[in-house]
Amino acid sequence: MRPDWDSYFMKIAFAVSERSTCDRAFVGCVLVREKRILTTGFNGSPAGQEHCDEIGHLMVEGHCVRTIHAETNAIIQAALHGVSTRGATCYVTHLPCINCTKALINAGVTRIVYNVAYRTDENAVNFLAAAKVEAIQLDFRAN
Repeated sequence: MRPDWDSYFMKIAFAVSERSTCDRAFVGCVLVREKRILTTGFNGSPAGQEHCDEIGHLMVEGHCVRTIHAETNAIIQAALHGVSTRGATCYVTHLPCINCTKALINAGVTRIVYNVAYRTDENAVNFLAAAKVEAIQLDFRAN
């Protein structure tokens, strides 16, 4: 059976998550506009830096600060390659954290489709509502 568009792009987000180098959460993100992929991102260290799966986590207050989140990496890739994210949909394996939520709002993303509601932050949820960004949890099985 042919998947609907949301399932199709979410499956790609899960495939992208396989590139994550921080095993605390394998997260993948795909930014899409008009059914076309703009950029992708996964959890990993800054370019040229060692990764968690090579030298371990750099933990501060319960968070690995060595890792750039998937959503932020997707936005950075768009900036590096001159791709506008205005009006895009973000397909991401996990609900964005507060910092990624703010970055997605400022990047012009108008819709977020996620699978796992991981560490839901009420401030992030409120920011999305105030910015009129639609957030949809998709019950999706990657396999």
